[in-house]
Amino acid sequence: MALILNIETATAVCSVCLSDGEKILALRETSEHNSHSRVVTVFVDEIFRETGIARSALDAVAVSKGPGSYTGLRIGVSTAKGLCYGLDKPLISVATLESMAWGMKQTVSLPEDGLPVVYVPVIDARRMEVYTALFDASLKQLRETSADIIDAASFSDLARNHRLILGGDGALKCRTVLNHQNILFADNFGVSARYMVLPAGRSFDAGLFEDTAYFEPFYLKDFIAGKPKVKGLD
Repeated sequence: MALILNIETATAVCSVCLSDGEKILALRETSEHNSHSRVVTVFVDEIFRETGIARSALDAVAVSKGPGSYTGLRIGVSTAKGLCYGLDKPLISVATLESMAWGMKQTVSLPEDGLPVVYVPVIDARRMEVYTALFDASLKQLRETSADIIDAASFSDLARNHRLILGGDGALKCRTVLNHQNILFADNFGVSARYMVLPAGRSFDAGLFEDTAYFEPFYLKDFIAGKPKVKGLD
């Protein structure tokens, strides 16, 4: 049984949990806008105080690696790296969309229609674009992570013979254009560190650790800073 601190900051949700094997010992999370830098270390402190467990007892630190918010990912990875360096613990990275698929499988009730299930986690990437990937019922990834522009034809071929489960903060924009009887929207599903527990545990058992010094988040797209608007300038 591995004692792992899980940090999820890839989206608007800032979430931290401490797990022992598959058991969640403590959880803190908020969806307050732009709160990650202010609360993530507070959540870590609160979790260790609540459980009475010393940080030195950790076996590893896991962080959601993206894709997602550039700033959110930087904050989460920086926090995880700092803990790993300070405690001399290994770093585990968990693909954000993979942990979302784990969460959807754990929480979404499926209709008994016999259709093969495909989990489609979607992260808002602004306008009508989402970051997404496809996972079958056993959570095997069927398609590489991509940035997709959503329109009425999105996922239509797959939806003919599969039950698609869409969840995440990109699901709302998908709902506005997707109208297929085989697409089910997980309306109450949200990103959480609790869904990192199983994939992080599997990585720990397999000895799949990151090089803490050189690890970088998976942004998928390059960060483009907005041009500040100054009165009198074009």
